[in-house]
Amino acid sequence: MRVKLRTLGCRLNEAELTGWSRELEARGCRISGEGDAADLVVVNTCAVTAEAVRKSRKLLRRLQRENPRARLVVSGCAVSLEANQLGELGIDLVVPNQDKDRLVAIAEEALQLPLMPEAATEPGAAALFARGRQRAFVKIQDGCRYQCSFCITTRARGEERSRPIAEVCAEINQLVADGIQEVVLTGVHAAGYGSDCDSSLSELLAAVLTETDVARVRLGSVEPWDLPERFWRLFEHPRLMPHLHLPLQSGADSVLKRMARRCKTAEFARLAELARSTHPNFNLTTDIIVGFPGETESEWMQTLAFVEQMDFGGLHIFSYSPRQGTRAAEMADQVPTSVKRARSRALHVLAQRLKRAWLQRQVGSVQEVLIEGFVSGQQDDASLDVSVQVGYTPGYLLAHIPTSGVDLSNRLLPVRIKGVIDPDEVDQRPGLQADPVLDADLVTPVL
Repeated sequence: MRVKLRTLGCRLNEAELTGWSRELEARGCRISGEGDAADLVVVNTCAVTAEAVRKSRKLLRRLQRENPRARLVVSGCAVSLEANQLGELGIDLVVPNQDKDRLVAIAEEALQLPLMPEAATEPGAAALFARGRQRAFVKIQDGCRYQCSFCITTRARGEERSRPIAEVCAEINQLVADGIQEVVLTGVHAAGYGSDCDSSLSELLAAVLTETDVARVRLGSVEPWDLPERFWRLFEHPRLMPHLHLPLQSGADSVLKRMARRCKTAEFARLAELARSTHPNFNLTTDIIVGFPGETESEWMQTLAFVEQMDFGGLHIFSYSPRQGTRAAEMADQVPTSVKRARSRALHVLAQRLKRAWLQRQVGSVQEVLIEGFVSGQQDDASLDVSVQVGYTPGYLLAHIPTSGVDLSNRLLPVRIKGVIDPDEVDQRPGLQADPVLDADLVTPVL
């Protein structure tokens, strides 16, 4: 049976998709690539914003056009929150978020799928690699017990539910056996891991570092609370990568209060200090919401100043858009679109400057990167003399590495950082992203 898997949204959705892929392969299915035919289509939707719901509907319609005879199974936040908007799309089976860990078994029974475990090939990471993924996302928990005023996820995902430590470690060990060298532990509220089972994220990380052999461990986005000091000491372990995405959302305490965030700026600064005390090159990245309801010019200037003070290595910048069903959508003093756009542009300029400064500090160092593939299109462009591959440093900084056409994907290799490539050099380096990246060379040529 040919199965096509697609996802939108967060890393947790990606982790769930990877789990379904492995389970389907174990039951004799073949995962279809882009453009291949499919007998079954499985989609993990997103509903974090109204735009995400629109994209989910658009994806479902496109997949139906491309696979008119395939059965369609849909899960994710869009079907949990916006089922009425998806009802006309001819979905064969909806699997609610609370049941998505059993999606394959539910689909097999409800749709009477002809799964044949006896026809399964040896499980592996082939489907992951085929989608250009060299790292695997591993789900550690679901749900969140907090209610930030802008967030719909609590309604979509429900109460916090942690996976057993042994189960997480077993999945990682299987991924290692399949050839994966880096895993990213992810959840809705990862810092709350263990709140429902008398455990903690620190205990889980310690187990992963002692009971698995994966070369690299990363954490996905972690809210900046429920993080004791012993958590930070774990970053002294060389296999736990010195990078953390701590969503700040605003640099003004008055805005954070309206957002119902549990971390003030002084507390956030203390967490940053703890992180950087563990590793001289610890990279902190964050999220900022621009134009939250009632955001004054003074509050906005506080955010700019605090972002600069924190010296972030990267920012995800979001212009606030009302999400029906959240408290923030009903707040007075919605910020005009023109103001949000101007503030977003100003923050992007600051983010670029901070990131370039952070990259410049890496010049001259030797760091290990996980090679993740060619710069988009270069391996197929015969006019280029040198093929360039990309990889990430331990601090999650993207590097471009000339490899003379040799495919070194999924290899951990030392590189020497020799400079920074700015976005305006895009004509000289096809496929370059909008942000600056590191320019590096292999320490030792690999044939």
